[in-house]
Amino acid sequence: MKIADSVALVTGANRGIGRHFSRQLLQRGAAKVYATARTPELVDIPGVEVLQLDITDPASVAAAAAAAGDVTLLINNAGVSTSQNLVTGDIEKIRLEMETHYFGTLNMVRAFASILARNGGGSILNVMSLLSWLSYDGANAYSAAKAAEWSLTNAIRLELAGQGTTVTGLHLGSTDTDMMAGWDIDKNDPADVVRTALDGLEAGEIEILADENTVQVKAALSAEPSVLYPQTVSAA
Repeated sequence: MKIADSVALVTGANRGIGRHFSRQLLQRGAAKVYATARTPELVDIPGVEVLQLDITDPASVAAAAAAAGDVTLLINNAGVSTSQNLVTGDIEKIRLEMETHYFGTLNMVRAFASILARNGGGSILNVMSLLSWLSYDGANAYSAAKAAEWSLTNAIRLELAGQGTTVTGLHLGSTDTDMMAGWDIDKNDPADVVRTALDGLEAGEIEILADENTVQVKAALSAEPSVLYPQTVSAA
């Protein structure tokens, strides 16, 4: 995917990784960047075209697609973290995770697939997590939703190949954003994550692992489950 002269749309662009995507796309020569958010008044990036967008609202998605018919690069970044487990957590918050990461991403893909086809194929980048592959006590709703989004990403890659649309998944570990503000752990620099993602897009990669922790978790999927979840193994 050539970023120079592309027309990109970034969801969740008012903060965090989405804000960095919008800024770096412009720096790399994108012809236009639609920076979208549920609260568009909070988007403060010079040079972007701001749109209101709630990816969980089909009417809002349709309005954004009608306004941005020249898009060649769709970056599905908008997300939410409710810190819920599955057995004891608030079911409505668990549903919100799935509505956002799975159905919200699907809403965007369905709305923009024909636009991308009309504009030559283009690319989709879905922002996911190492928790696409790893459950974490205290955030299992997020893990389940990201796992679903990973499966979605692999599926639409197959479905859209015929129209020439490249579909890429970005997976990353803990990153220094508002969503991770309450976690006292080592965090990636979001600017570095976005730089890695855009380099991968331009190189034609279909799965981008943004940091070493994510590389290790992906590699461990071929091992026994006890490697990732040693706390679940009973003592002999």
